[in-house]
Amino acid sequence: MNTSAHAPGVPTPQGTGLAGVHPRDVLLGAQASGALLPVCDHYSGVEIRMRKSLQLQTEMTQEFGTCVFDVTLDCEDGAPVGGEADHAALVTELALDADPQARVAVRVHPVDHPAFQADMATIAGRAGSRLSHLMIPKVESVADVDQAVQALKHAGAKDLPLHVLIESPAAVHRAFDIAAHPRVQSLSFGLMDFVSAHGGAIPAEGMGNGVNLPLGQFAHPLVVRAKLAIASACHAHGKVPSHCVVTEFSDVQAIRAAALRAAREFGFTRMWSIHPSQIRPILEAFAPNEAEIEIASTIVLAAIAAHWAPISHNGQLHDRASYRFFWQVLQRAHHTGRTLPAEVRIFFENHQGATHA
Repeated sequence: MNTSAHAPGVPTPQGTGLAGVHPRDVLLGAQASGALLPVCDHYSGVEIRMRKSLQLQTEMTQEFGTCVFDVTLDCEDGAPVGGEADHAALVTELALDADPQARVAVRVHPVDHPAFQADMATIAGRAGSRLSHLMIPKVESVADVDQAVQALKHAGAKDLPLHVLIESPAAVHRAFDIAAHPRVQSLSFGLMDFVSAHGGAIPAEGMGNGVNLPLGQFAHPLVVRAKLAIASACHAHGKVPSHCVVTEFSDVQAIRAAALRAAREFGFTRMWSIHPSQIRPILEAFAPNEAEIEIASTIVLAAIAAHWAPISHNGQLHDRASYRFFWQVLQRAHHTGRTLPAEVRIFFENHQGATHA
């Protein structure tokens, strides 16, 4: 691996001086891009599927050496009408019984739903310390986020991160304000509700995978505009933009193509899964490939050797702006279970910076 002629060797993280400082501390600081979350958020609301999802998470964590997807237990679509309290109790028990290292979240009912307060009291009140976050659907404004924050305080879970679903034209308009809220960690795009909110002005194919559809979700101007607004709002405020579902869950090629477009063209760093068969294609699409990992490793190690001063690599200038980019590539590689060179892997071993952006 070619590093740089600026220094005779590459210092290890235990070195002294600037070169011995962890790359995260040198490169990110005030420009950090928010918490690094698993790139896949897997939803299930039926008891047998929720249990299987938690088991699959454990198995894939062992396989990859890191947790590569969140499991979100669903109350909004999972709870039968009239059975909201029983379902809240069920997901609470599942969260409490999960592996202590598991990343488990819950989607509660919207803040204006009659079951919302009871959801928060039961789920956040009993299992708040075990949850990675709560998902609040149909958020329309900052006031809705504030209402959720107050419910968390009453439940004794005031520090639990919130993820929110943006599902209407008005919510898209307010996405920057919502993303700026200090308790919000991630914004997700609710495609199907967003399309429905337009009263037929967007055709049904706007809810499809859109890869080969003239007015699909990656082509219809109103849907594209909404996705870009949400991604931009998140990046402006250091939050995580999470892409919507692909309903063709049995079509692996459709999910793979959609995930690639979401990651490469639309700026999303996370995506929903609604079927186990979607998880691996999402991981593959959002993970850096071997060539990207190689060049990122080379440039970051060369930067360390140069004590973070500018370098020339293959005739191109690199400085802290590009170092930051390539370090984030390595972070994504680590969080998607990709193999890293030993010289780089050491930065993610027994270091608290491995879990932060």
